[in-house]
Amino acid sequence: MPQTRRALLRTLGTLGAAVLATAAAPTPGNRPAAPAPGSRPAAPAAGPAPRTPPAPPSRCGCPRPPDPGPSAPSRCTWSTTAAPTPPAHPALPGAHGRPLVPGGTRRRPPEGPWLPPAAAADWDTHSAPALNVPTGAADWRGIRTHARTGAPVARRAGRLPVVLFSSGDGGSRALGTTLVEELASHGHLVVALDSTYEAEQVEFPGGRVERALPLPDDLTPQVIAALLAGHSRARLADARFVLGALDRLARGHRPDTGTDPLPDGLAEAADPARTGVLGQSLGGSVAARLAHDEPRVHAAADLDGALLGPVADNGLAKPFLLMTSGTKTLTTEPDWASCWAASTGPRHALRLRNAAHGSYTDLQVLLPQLAHTLPVPDTAALIGTLDPRRSLAAQRTAVTAFFARYLTGRPTGFLDRPGDHWPELEVLH
Repeated sequence: MPQTRRALLRTLGTLGAAVLATAAAPTPGNRPAAPAPGSRPAAPAAGPAPRTPPAPPSRCGCPRPPDPGPSAPSRCTWSTTAAPTPPAHPALPGAHGRPLVPGGTRRRPPEGPWLPPAAAADWDTHSAPALNVPTGAADWRGIRTHARTGAPVARRAGRLPVVLFSSGDGGSRALGTTLVEELASHGHLVVALDSTYEAEQVEFPGGRVERALPLPDDLTPQVIAALLAGHSRARLADARFVLGALDRLARGHRPDTGTDPLPDGLAEAADPARTGVLGQSLGGSVAARLAHDEPRVHAAADLDGALLGPVADNGLAKPFLLMTSGTKTLTTEPDWASCWAASTGPRHALRLRNAAHGSYTDLQVLLPQLAHTLPVPDTAALIGTLDPRRSLAAQRTAVTAFFARYLTGRPTGFLDRPGDHWPELEVLH
């Protein structure tokens, strides 16, 4: 990660805006013309998650986080674009779950990687050193998820509520894998988005990697504000395009990507009438704005992202979850305070005690594992001092409870009263 991008991320963190990852596809008119990144839907499939393969002995391995919820997720990835006529670019590799076939008549699909190979190599070269992990010291390519590539969707689940996921500014959609898999394991079809030319690396079919555009040398507050505004506009346009693609998929349209067809059952699984949005940092800001503007979105969850524009001024009339870190509360952040005062829809705010902005990314589970064998400094600055296992469990429980309540109608009081078992969660008013 170049020093200029690191400086931007630090500045964004102090402003309460975006840090650490991104989402969406290139939109004509606000990014260079090029194929869009993949969007990765995940849906529940049967069977337990497989064991993690051992890491090569010469490098530091990064085992997977704890298993997600009751069923192993199924994952696939395809490439799409916000242009009127999508180019015939094949799907990006990646998707998980266990095949629902009798007697094991088919081989199980392979485990899904955390990052595809070329993107993992680029992360090792450019992104890992920014985390003080030397190039070649960790086996990023060897990280496997709890899902399987191209596995059929569990048909017995019926139509599934949809959640769009968007991570923070400058990184990969992979940084939200732990939460995406958890939602999928509880019966949601999750579509994770990448932002070409904003994310540090996006891998396309065939192994081509597009890197983030260089940032300006002089990152003044005005320049940062302009960058954020441009990134937000692009993401909103991309998310709307994805919503349209899901509508068409639910009506029987099958995208022609020039590669293998979608996994069995995926096309019939989406229920666009029950759609929510989840995002971290800038992704959370965009999630709230999309819920404000877009009638097809019924609920939004913001993981430590600032609230900008009409959301801050007018609030939301739809269910909204805000999770914060550090010492930030509804009274310390003016945009959160004004949104809360103006909102008329159900709203919940939880502070994750002793967490940091990066706690809401997969760095929460990756960095502590690396720190056992590598001299990784300043992990507390990135992910706080909260036990990573408790942090991940609290996030998974809160986010799953929110979307279960507002997309599937399952009653829960967890968001208002987490209880004594969750001392790391503070309800904000």
